[in-house]
Amino acid sequence: RRLERDGSRVDAAGAGAEPTLLRLARTLQARKASDARKSYTKTLLEAGPAKVDAKLREEAAELGRALIDESDARVASEAGDLTYHMLVGLVLRGVSLRQLLTELSKRFGRSGHEEKSSRP
Repeated sequence: RRLERDGSRVDAAGAGAEPTLLRLARTLQARKASDARKSYTKTLLEAGPAKVDAKLREEAAELGRALIDESDARVASEAGDLTYHMLVGLVLRGVSLRQLLTELSKRFGRSGHEEKSSRP
């Protein structure tokens, strides 16, 4: 194994040894210190929550339309766009991927209806 510049591990075959979402989250964190002229992520972070909100809404709508009548490849692409923008929002707010995963793990073993009705 070797380390990439961003600290992510790469196995001998060149495939990422870290889970993709963890690697992306670390990359987005690193982009906070980058130059907005070179980083779309930094541009979004500097634009603030209203811009990230607009992008999330746009990407969610595109995913919804893709689910209705587009190819599986297009659905995966739009889901990737939505996931990326969601993670940018988490970085913006200082919410870690670990916090998100902890929240999701609490929901296993419960009915979605039950979980939703338990929210304040």
